[in-house]
Amino acid sequence: MKSFTSVLASLALGAAVSAAPALAQDKGTVGIAMPTKSSARWISDGESMVEQFTAAGYATDLQYAEDDIPNQLAQIENMITKGVNVLVIAAIDGTTLSNALENAAASDIKVIAYDRLIRDSGNVDYYATFDNFKVGVQQATSLVNGMKERFPDVKPWNVELFGGSPDDNNAFFFYDGAMSVLQPMIDAGDIVIPSGQMGMDQVGTLRWDGAVAQARMDNLLSANYTDKALHGALSPYDGLSIGILSSLKGVGYGSGDLAMPIVSGQDAELQSIKSIIAGEQYSTVFKDTRELARVTVGMVDALLQGGEPEINDTETYDNGVKVVPSYLLEPVSVDATNYQQIVIDSGYHKAEDLK
Repeated sequence: MKSFTSVLASLALGAAVSAAPALAQDKGTVGIAMPTKSSARWISDGESMVEQFTAAGYATDLQYAEDDIPNQLAQIENMITKGVNVLVIAAIDGTTLSNALENAAASDIKVIAYDRLIRDSGNVDYYATFDNFKVGVQQATSLVNGMKERFPDVKPWNVELFGGSPDDNNAFFFYDGAMSVLQPMIDAGDIVIPSGQMGMDQVGTLRWDGAVAQARMDNLLSANYTDKALHGALSPYDGLSIGILSSLKGVGYGSGDLAMPIVSGQDAELQSIKSIIAGEQYSTVFKDTRELARVTVGMVDALLQGGEPEINDTETYDNGVKVVPSYLLEPVSVDATNYQQIVIDSGYHKAEDLK
């Protein structure tokens, strides 16, 4: 694998989707490996980190792999070869980087896992993320609150579950957090899952692909809802939510007497905030990528200046080899009642972009 990724590295030099290294003072160079530009969230992450690292006196090498695992491996190997001082990696597949990280360790390059845990490697120094179990709790809580509001006289509620990508460790935390709220209600008979599809092995959505979620919802509706209405869909990410909503609108939900089911989300992407304002998507979870970038810059600065990075969790994130010391930020649930305060007034989105 080491020689294979080295070959890929040389091939990817001209093909990598990347930003030219940003020049700064001589405190060092930070290699930033992001998964894709297909999600506005990751674009925001990359921009925030480049801005804040540059302000702190670091050069940056930001690269996007467009959800192609060999491409990300090649990009990381390129960064190692070029001699970056530290790697910040949001992995496409958190189980595929062990050999690359061995090469990083051999070159004395520190590694910070960014928002997605890198698994099966002892060469992950720190992890910067949000409280991902709490994200799931917030998604399920808003789902239940929305169904109480929109369907107060209905019991049980018919709900379908969607999970994130099974190769993303976070997806399991989101799902487990949500089920800590929903499972007791399922057991009590207040919620039913007409399809019977539960568990990440059945509800996971590879690569967080909204088209896959839309196709699955199409199938769920045709197989299980010809004689009943859907009341809610647990969606762990806005890109999936938009696909789910497209499926629902395609069969008439949100028009006439067929009320739109409650649909959750995550990342406060612009399209989903517009959908929330329009009364379609019910909620999302805001994870302020500017704050995550700030924490990551602080970690890197401490590492490279001989200090100890600030952490607040030393128990939760076992990657299969070690418990990775982590800093967990707080997510915020967003709906029609507070989107203005949370995402507009804070400057995350511009009011004119919502028109």
